[in-house]
Amino acid sequence: MSVKAEHSGFTQFALLLQEGMSVASNLARIRGAMGGNKVTLIAVAKSASLTQIEEAFESGVTEFGENRIQDAIDRRGQLPEHIATNCNWHFIGHLQTNKVKKAVGYFQLIHSVDSLRLASEISLEASKKNMVQSVLIQGKILTDDTKSGYTPETLKKEMADLLKLSNIKIEGLMTISPLIEDRDTWFQCFNGLRNLRDELAQKHSIELKELSMGMSADWLEAVEAGSTMVRLGRAIFQV
Repeated sequence: MSVKAEHSGFTQFALLLQEGMSVASNLARIRGAMGGNKVTLIAVAKSASLTQIEEAFESGVTEFGENRIQDAIDRRGQLPEHIATNCNWHFIGHLQTNKVKKAVGYFQLIHSVDSLRLASEISLEASKKNMVQSVLIQGKILTDDTKSGYTPETLKKEMADLLKLSNIKIEGLMTISPLIEDRDTWFQCFNGLRNLRDELAQKHSIELKELSMGMSADWLEAVEAGSTMVRLGRAIFQV
């Protein structure tokens, strides 16, 4: 029986990730649980050691996520060049407008664009660098004062203005589920983002292929709901 058939959600899935297991072993179990789903696995480097990041790379991971810009700069400066330059780097944390200059062009994809002002700053900086920055728009499907992001209503109103920004490319949407262990709530969040994506894509006649949703606690539910990118730290590195 497959891992996915036996377990759903990190609480149960974690039973397979015994303390002290290697990064390679954890990745093998995660990939087994994904089954045939075509999902991009982003390894969140936040608390991982350089050795763990190298082990993840040697195990086939080429997508890494960072929450803080300075941490990303410091870490990449310490990694072997063949890793630092042969991976895609994702910014997944809250991006302040005063950090936009450092982020644009440094990350292949910025996941956390949560306002028209921020999107405009990114587009302006990308224009100065003669490039187009790929981004995801962060949505907040459920009421949660601890999370940033567009409400569905506000995003519907501002999407046309976002699409007018010539130096960003909106690849899709991102969300973070509420910090509770409740599968129904997770599915409500993830299904809501997928439905919002579909509505926006149809209304504006665009392709929004990426849905970045699912972290270590809820990634299986996210994949079931249609996620194309999961952001995993603890499930891989156990830190």
